[in-house]
Amino acid sequence: MSRAADAPRAWQRMLSGRRLDLLDPSPFDVEIEDIAHGLSRVARWNGQTAGEWAYSVAQHSVLVERIAGLLVRDLPQRWRLASLLHDAPEYVVGDMITPFKAVIGPDYKTVEAGLMRAVHLRVGLPAELPAGIAKLIKRADRIAAYLEATQLAGFDPAEARRFFGSPRTGRDIRIEPVPPDEAKRRYIDRFRVLGGTANC
Repeated sequence: MSRAADAPRAWQRMLSGRRLDLLDPSPFDVEIEDIAHGLSRVARWNGQTAGEWAYSVAQHSVLVERIAGLLVRDLPQRWRLASLLHDAPEYVVGDMITPFKAVIGPDYKTVEAGLMRAVHLRVGLPAELPAGIAKLIKRADRIAAYLEATQLAGFDPAEARRFFGSPRTGRDIRIEPVPPDEAKRRYIDRFRVLGGTANC
């Protein structure tokens, strides 16, 4: 038997029919329908959230894009698109909680970064975001995490502040988890509004 046949499978077949190689992902194997479908079925907080439906990464991503737009009112659409896609690799690798990422070590980050580069190139963004944009998205992500923690995940405000800071922006946003198909639709709608192409 050949050595190639003995190697573990490192690709995933998507509903679109694409076969995405996790170790060497190609932008040509990235499809927005696959991303939106997968993220709408991946639960934030390992599913430990209140509500009839799991709070999905797709819904979280739409929230982060909204908050980024509140933080910088004239933020160009391409950077709002980047904020919408900030967790896109999780359509393949899932949403691992931060403590578990620390246990796994740097290999997870390497795979995640490769997937993110492929997603960015597929939609016409730079493989690596400018440092200022990456920082803005991280800030919006932390605000979203605070809102989710206090509204859905059972954190009291003092505990949430210790982990995520105390946001001044977006405090009036109320989150209601929606069914997966609705989360998927909202994600694709925002993608298209922000300049993403329907055939991506």
